[in-house]
Amino acid sequence: MADITVLYSIIGAIITLIVCFIIGSFLPGIERKFVHARIQQRIGPPFTVPGIVAPIKFIFKKNLEPNSPAPGIYKSLPIISFLAILFILLFLTPQMYPVYLLSSIIAIVGLLKVEEICYVFMGALSKSVMSLSMKFPDLVKGAVHTDVIRSHIEDISSKRSLRMITYGSFPLYLALFVPVVCSKSLYIFDIVKYQQIHGPLLFTTAGILAAIAFFIGSLVVMNECPFNLIEAESDVIQGPYMEYSAGYRSIIYWTKGLLMFTLAALFTIFFLGFPLNIFSWNIILFIVVALIYTLLVGIFSAFTPIFINRQLYPIIISSTLLGVLAIIVGILV
Repeated sequence: MADITVLYSIIGAIITLIVCFIIGSFLPGIERKFVHARIQQRIGPPFTVPGIVAPIKFIFKKNLEPNSPAPGIYKSLPIISFLAILFILLFLTPQMYPVYLLSSIIAIVGLLKVEEICYVFMGALSKSVMSLSMKFPDLVKGAVHTDVIRSHIEDISSKRSLRMITYGSFPLYLALFVPVVCSKSLYIFDIVKYQQIHGPLLFTTAGILAAIAFFIGSLVVMNECPFNLIEAESDVIQGPYMEYSAGYRSIIYWTKGLLMFTLAALFTIFFLGFPLNIFSWNIILFIVVALIYTLLVGIFSAFTPIFINRQLYPIIISSTLLGVLAIIVGILV
């Protein structure tokens, strides 16, 4: 009987991951088709293109070999990033609740940081310019050295990524610890159970403050405008993953959609108190929250310019203080 229960749990977790992956594949297309295109008054691509058709198309493209000091690690980074998000979703499922070490806020935060740090390594390990090993000597008049090599585009983006993961996404992690403070537990099961007894955290003062900090921090983690400095088309083009092609670019497309759904799922669990269970009507709420989150992200990215440090610092500091205030309110209540 125990073996059958374990088998059902494994099958349930796998089915949940597949369904979440399918839903996430539609979200980038919904953002571009029904938000960006409508705001910009254009037709836009079919909503199946960005997250489904484009990745499939890239699988059949020819792979290029960019110049990298560690090509094996460089190629594995998109896969690592995708797996990190996939494991977050896995640990959010009720089937993983008995494994306390994994179904905890510590595991979630750790995997999110793994996903973030991949951008730093992506930029640092590529020394190509549009997949060509071209170097540009600094010939500016008055330069001290004539043999100085300018930074590669990805290297610039890598340095920006390091700054963003150091302080940019901090509000998101502060917001995730507000439910921990309120439920007095690090485990997802206890956080869900607490809200099922006391009501959704979103309808409290601490929850509202944390939700705002969560949304701002999630935009940073997703590299969405106005916080997409690491992939600004004006100077670094596509940033850390500019040199990825073929199947590696497909994985990047899938990762973005899956990350969007995962962040929405985190919000649904930590602020509304519903477990991620596709065998329950709760899955409809997860889809609705994911759609609302996608629309909000699309509206922000369509109406806001890319923030530079002059705008980034005040907003990040303000949202960080908002997260701290939410934690204090959660402790006092």
